[in-house]
Amino acid sequence: MRKIILTALGILLIVVSYFAAKKIATAKNRTRPVAAKIIKTVFVDTIQNENIPIIIPANGNLKAKERLELYSEVQGVFRSGSYLFKPGQYYKKGQVFIRVDASEYYATVQSAKSNLYNSIAAIMPDLRLDFPDIFQKWQTYLTSFNLEKTTPKLPDMVTDKETYFITGRGIITNYFNVKNLEQRLAKYTITAPFSGILTQALVSEGSLIRNGQKLGEFINPSVYEMEVALSKTYASMLKVGEKVSLNTIDKTQEFSGRITRVNGSIDATTQTITAYIDVADKSLKEGMFLEANLNAKQEEEAIQINRNLYLDSAQIFIVKDSVLDIIDVKPVYFSDAKVVLKGVPNGTVILSKPIPGAYAGMLVKPYVDNSKSSSDTETPNAN
Repeated sequence: MRKIILTALGILLIVVSYFAAKKIATAKNRTRPVAAKIIKTVFVDTIQNENIPIIIPANGNLKAKERLELYSEVQGVFRSGSYLFKPGQYYKKGQVFIRVDASEYYATVQSAKSNLYNSIAAIMPDLRLDFPDIFQKWQTYLTSFNLEKTTPKLPDMVTDKETYFITGRGIITNYFNVKNLEQRLAKYTITAPFSGILTQALVSEGSLIRNGQKLGEFINPSVYEMEVALSKTYASMLKVGEKVSLNTIDKTQEFSGRITRVNGSIDATTQTITAYIDVADKSLKEGMFLEANLNAKQEEEAIQINRNLYLDSAQIFIVKDSVLDIIDVKPVYFSDAKVVLKGVPNGTVILSKPIPGAYAGMLVKPYVDNSKSSSDTETPNAN
């Protein structure tokens, strides 16, 4: 009985295995559905070559074109000038920054001037007797001599005899000693060489000023200069007098400048050339950071596209008969976001926005504003 049951179970297992194997074999031969062909809709642009301006971006900080570092050439106590010597103070041309107490030195100058006056007065009797023809001009000089004013220039000596006589009395030596002392005395008062603003003050009223000590900085706020470093590639493009567009880093303000100087040498370390741009505006301040756009030149018969449309192999995608193709181009200039190309024929249809995974031979459909989406068409890819 047991053998009969085992035999029946074996036969049943064989039958079940047969039908299971047949079902699996039938499933492998089942036909898979064919995927629908997808045609990407793309944004395109028709090329028309034109003159493209080459704009070179640069940036830098403003510095006053006229600036003065104030140093003392004398020693003494600081006395107040026209205004308080403080940062931000405005001075007109000729107004006094600083007066250094010169009372002691002033007495020395007056003593030397008095000695010169006495020397000339001592020779007047000899001039009247021996040189009556030149007596009057020296008498006039002596009459105009004022100890409270700058020493006037000595009369011109026209003959050798007069020169020897005046020199032998030590008058010329005394005269130049006095002029030297007067020049030194003038340094006790520092005046503004131009109208401007004091940006730094390192001394205050009543402090002792020493010879060679820095006192502060003074600038003319009417004209500023910006120094920019550009690649040596653009050295031949820079022109003195070229107008430059400038703006703040947040693009809220725009200014107009002009290239005034271009350095004649290239920095050996950075391989850059330096250009200097003048800009004037009441809202500008020294130290401001500005961006500049320099018009280098006009590139004829060229186009400008986004850099993400340019392939590393110096090629771009075009659309020809609803199929993507690739053509070779000649890059002329690269900026941060754009590239200027030559060698693209007029009327060529190119992509205006990139397509992820694009390849030559891909089926595409140019986007039209009034087109309607269908079940077998994707929306335009803007990535």
